[in-house]
Amino acid sequence: MRPTNTWFAEKLGDHGIYTQYMEDHHPAHMPCLEIRLLDWQQAAEIALRLEMRLVAVWATEGGCHDQPDSMFAYMGLAHPEHRHVLLRTQLGRERREIASISRHYIAACRMERHMQDMLGITVSDIPDGRRWIKHEHWPEDALPLRSEFAATTRMAQAEGSYPYVSSNSEAVCQIAVGPVHAGIIEPGHFRFLTVGEMILNMEERLGYVHKGIEKAMCGKTAAAGIRLAARISGDASVGHSWAFAHACEYAAGIRPPRRASYLRGILCERERMANHIGDIGAICNDAAFSFMHAQMQRLREDMARMHKQLFGHRLLMDTLIPGGVSIDLDQRGCRLLSEQTRMLAAEVEHLRTIYADHPSIQQRVIGSGIVSVNEARDIGLLGYVGRASGNYADERIEEAYPPYNELEVHVPQGRHGDVATRVWARFEEIADSARMIIRLLEQLPEGAVSNAWQAPEAGTSGFSAVESWRGEIACWLRFGDHGLIDRFFVRDPSVINWLGLELAVRDVPVPDFPLNNKSFNCSYSGNDL
Repeated sequence: MRPTNTWFAEKLGDHGIYTQYMEDHHPAHMPCLEIRLLDWQQAAEIALRLEMRLVAVWATEGGCHDQPDSMFAYMGLAHPEHRHVLLRTQLGRERREIASISRHYIAACRMERHMQDMLGITVSDIPDGRRWIKHEHWPEDALPLRSEFAATTRMAQAEGSYPYVSSNSEAVCQIAVGPVHAGIIEPGHFRFLTVGEMILNMEERLGYVHKGIEKAMCGKTAAAGIRLAARISGDASVGHSWAFAHACEYAAGIRPPRRASYLRGILCERERMANHIGDIGAICNDAAFSFMHAQMQRLREDMARMHKQLFGHRLLMDTLIPGGVSIDLDQRGCRLLSEQTRMLAAEVEHLRTIYADHPSIQQRVIGSGIVSVNEARDIGLLGYVGRASGNYADERIEEAYPPYNELEVHVPQGRHGDVATRVWARFEEIADSARMIIRLLEQLPEGAVSNAWQAPEAGTSGFSAVESWRGEIACWLRFGDHGLIDRFFVRDPSVINWLGLELAVRDVPVPDFPLNNKSFNCSYSGNDL
């Protein structure tokens, strides 16, 4: 059966690249095209010229329908008018090597480094071949995503060091921050090169909370897998659960009931509101505007308590299941949620005027941490971070999955790319999320909240892209025998947006780094899979 989206296959064919549709990949409107290994880099070049953005690059071993010792690389791409497409190529058996596409897509580099670390694939022409997830104390021959590597393996401690970018100039100072921080944030190391108080360069070293999610997902049922997906990044529980559920449902050919889709939308927009509200307060706190922090934390706590009351969990964990949702709302619940959402929107708008009328906070945020429109597009920044810098990708519009295919989504369109614009984008999204939640509650259809789950045939894979509060989450999985997940990959938006933070803080005073860091608020856990 030919997929509905054939646009990119035809464009590749115009350049002499032969493609073959994978019949065991779903959904049909997100085709997976098999291409030759020697066409890999050219395909990325063509995609860039067609103004397609990179979604993700990953690799995996073959499944039950492939040769047992085969290995494949995948490239996910998206276009605002022609939606998503995947490319797949088979790596050589004697030498696991593939050409880097980082010269075309900057964000590919760290994903390619992950492929090298986890699967032992050689990426030729890669601009930065240093280890990424695999830290220096890991043995060189440890390849956790290979099938022969047992998840229970206890690895010997190796010696080594990470070659940070350095400077020989006497005028340049080096400041090491982390990985353990004074607050409750997760561990991550930041290495600053400064001239006086101004940041010349900032380099991130992540991976300290690597949990082996991709490995741990293998062998799980869909029901067990979605519980793990909900914990990839705790503040994006709904977003990651939804991406996982969609991938499972696409693979199995199952659609959730319409009521379930509406409830998913309500949960996702509530998660968006809660995180934006909390982060605006935290940004203001980093600029010593403690009043705003206290007020926003109060509102976020009110939301968390309502979530606990209506859905059983403050962070909305385990509310989604493959085939639908595990919770429902009665008339009283709908009324309470609608009343609180209206109250929150009105109070946040009032606090917004107070924020805007205080010169002390405005002086700190306006013009700080700028990422230009061209830089944001080159990196492919996602979510509100991208929208503050002219990159307006939003899966709720591009993919238009239920219930957003029945809603008008208003995407903030900023261009200044500084802390102030990232805060502005958050305020705009809070208001729009509140509007959509109220409409979804008013039009909540009757009916079931889930459909029975039935695992697909072995070898079937599914791909999804969902707009979480941070931006697009991309998820791919493949089912093996007995309805168990055979392979899994997920890309949190932070994997891309961390690059933007490094760029944003150049020529920023060191005391303003926390302000900029919180304006991005990338997930450590979502990156350190």
